Amino acid sequence: NGGNYSIRIRTVEDVFSDFKSRRAALIKALTTDAEELYERCDPKKDNLCLFGYPNRRWEVNQPVAYLPPEIPEPTLGISFCRNGMQRKDWFSLVSVQSDAWLLAVAYFWGARFDQADRDRLFTMINDLPTLYDIVTESAWAQAKEKSSVSSNSSNKPLSTANARGSESAEFSISMQTFYEERVSEVEDDDKEHGETLCTACGQYGSDEFWICCDICERWYHCKCVKITPTKAVQIKLYKCPSFGNRRGRPSH
Repeated sequence: NGGNYSIRIRTVEDVFSDFKSRRAALIKALTTDAEELYERCDPKKDNLCLFGYPNRRWEVNQPVAYLPPEIPEPTLGISFCRNGMQRKDWFSLVSVQSDAWLLAVAYFWGARFDQADRDRLFTMINDLPTLYDIVTESAWAQAKEKSSVSSNSSNKPLSTANARGSESAEFSISMQTFYEERVSEVEDDDKEHGETLCTACGQYGSDEFWICCDICERWYHCKCVKITPTKAVQIKLYKCPSFGNRRGRPSH
């Protein structure tokens, strides 16, 4: 899958090379291959992540099957958040999440660097435009091109700075709306607990720690499926005993 290494990453230059290669893969996914990426992230499909590999190839796939992963994993569920979002807002959101992942991987490799090397690594990374910069700049360029075709010659075009500021403001509003909706979904899940019984034991129990199967969406007491609350918090995708695999979304 492009994620394996034949040599160990030891120096700042090694980490930066890895960062640039993964970044190049994600730039391709979010720009040149944007249509393919959008189609692969069908909201009707499973929880998906966008991976960028050191061989400069990208992939949309589920997270690793076992915990903990070798390196930090990308944001889970980008296919689900596509539902209900405008296309440009979704790409902006994924670009921000991918920027955060690239930094997480770089500082995972650089965790044992001293302060001087960490500063040098950050400077090298910060000299490059972020994925969000590239994606929104691309969107702005397309909007500007359309505007120039349809505008009256007497109209004054917006400056690039103003336009990007407007784009940033629109994205901030979109992000706020998206996370408000996610909070609302969690609250709805909590309300459902008031009428939900554990599939395993048939009881409720308000003081129990629960976990929901991401396949059949049935709720279980963690103790009934022999999962500790600590482990439940770490699980990203849970499949109940009926489906024979562990990984998923917990709730108090």
